[in-house]
Amino acid sequence: MVRKRTGKIVVMHLAARYPLAGVMWQLLHHLIGFRQLGFDVYYIEDNGGVWVYDPSLSNTTDDPRHNVKLLADALETYGFKDRWAFIFDYPRQHYYGMEPRQALELIADADAVINLCAAMRPRDEILRSRCLIYLETDPSDTAVRESEFVAPHKLHFTYGYNIGAPDCILPTGNINWRRTRPPVLLDQWLPGTGPAEPATFTTVGTWQNKGHDIQIAGETYYWSKHLNFRQLLEIPRRTGQPMEMATDLNSGPDYQRAIAGGFKIVPAVPMSVNLDSYRQYIASSRGEFTAAKDLYVRTRSGWFSDRSVCYLAAGRPVITQRTVFEKFIPTGAGLLGFDDADEAVEAVHAVNADYTRHAKAAREIACEYFDALKLLDEIAQSAGL
Repeated sequence: MVRKRTGKIVVMHLAARYPLAGVMWQLLHHLIGFRQLGFDVYYIEDNGGVWVYDPSLSNTTDDPRHNVKLLADALETYGFKDRWAFIFDYPRQHYYGMEPRQALELIADADAVINLCAAMRPRDEILRSRCLIYLETDPSDTAVRESEFVAPHKLHFTYGYNIGAPDCILPTGNINWRRTRPPVLLDQWLPGTGPAEPATFTTVGTWQNKGHDIQIAGETYYWSKHLNFRQLLEIPRRTGQPMEMATDLNSGPDYQRAIAGGFKIVPAVPMSVNLDSYRQYIASSRGEFTAAKDLYVRTRSGWFSDRSVCYLAAGRPVITQRTVFEKFIPTGAGLLGFDDADEAVEAVHAVNADYTRHAKAAREIACEYFDALKLLDEIAQSAGL
């Protein structure tokens, strides 16, 4: 049982830059979670001169107004009206939401500023905050980790739960990393909102990510899951199990192989621009079947997906590629890991042999290991809040 806490927290993130439901839910799990703990919570996004991704255009743009509306609507829906600001510096500085002075005063006055996803600019006013916390969700960019940008933070948390262990080769950048897991709001992902036993395993995401590959000892580690997913494209045919990917893959050899292997491919953006449709897509799935990014697997990072925890909380089993998360989270019921296609086939058959048991276990894992109130309370306690 967590205790009620007091104080003011500012969360900084990139939800207006990428206003897709998975990103929005990542933010909301923190905003609402800290609020449920008793904190006075605000959101500030300092985008600098980076263009935003507008899902209505399927492209980046220097006009953030549509994105700002998506952000404002989501925050108002969950009780954060008049508690947010978006700072956009291209071609000149614009403020949306709170007035500039109010936003900067909040940062100066906050008991803690959470730099979620390394999203904030190293602005002097932010770096001078009394308790700046770095919360890394993607342990990949060693250049950022080793830069002067990271050092001013008082505490450093990472989803790479195995970082610092002898069997993990990800550099630590001489930072004392504290381990955490992706939080999920259990009351927002209640089981029973979809069919009792849906037919299709699904997943949501980008097919091929670019830009965050790293090199360690001369070897490249790729920040993309497509390399690993290519080994799994015949799983639907091999198991007779319907599977669907909501993704941006729509042509080319990988697309043709996925279709031939039995996957149904649907575009991700239409259901990812709405929080409720994204949640219902997950709730209506039999479970999640997915690969992990090459970087997370081969470095033995221990990383786990903040999308997968939504499936678990909704009572939907997750079958995913191992990143050594199995050292810290029980697997075999509700959550099943695999290293290759043969093990993935076995995992699908295991879930289908006793679906009710696996669905119940999925929710239990979410409650025990990914409860937002527990995880965020641990962060607050570490910061002395």
